[in-house]
Amino acid sequence: MIQITNSRRALLSAELTEESRRYLAAYVLFNQAVADHLGLHPTDVQCLSLLTAGPGPHTVKQIAGMTGLTTGSATRLVDRLERDGYVVRTPDRQDRRRVLVTPVPERIARVTEVWDELGRTWQALLDDHTEDELEVIIRHTRRAHDLSHAHMRHLRSRPKPD
Repeated sequence: MIQITNSRRALLSAELTEESRRYLAAYVLFNQAVADHLGLHPTDVQCLSLLTAGPGPHTVKQIAGMTGLTTGSATRLVDRLERDGYVVRTPDRQDRRRVLVTPVPERIARVTEVWDELGRTWQALLDDHTEDELEVIIRHTRRAHDLSHAHMRHLRSRPKPD
């Protein structure tokens, strides 16, 4: 009996791995399509999503932490977003050495419009799930997020292959 359960678990695990790979690839390609539609870099689209998902404003160092980018890359990302009018930099009133990055609501509305249109279909997809299933999905998504960031840190600490 235990062998059957373990065998079923192995099959489900393999299927989940395959479906996860397909989903992640589809999401990366979807993000590229959104970025192309908006005339932005794909990382910039994700950064805007992160900047508007929680309380802000944020420093470049915080943006680097959220995105897994180096501070130099995060600075260049903010430069692009500022040039295109999506964010503004302002001095931090608490610490004059720091600069805060704040989304520009009027420009963010352009991105939000695309996400809102697509978000309705995502909501319909979730409507088929029970509350217990949604809790499992949320727990898995949070753990996958944390694991992804741990793997990003690990990869950045290793020398690049030849």
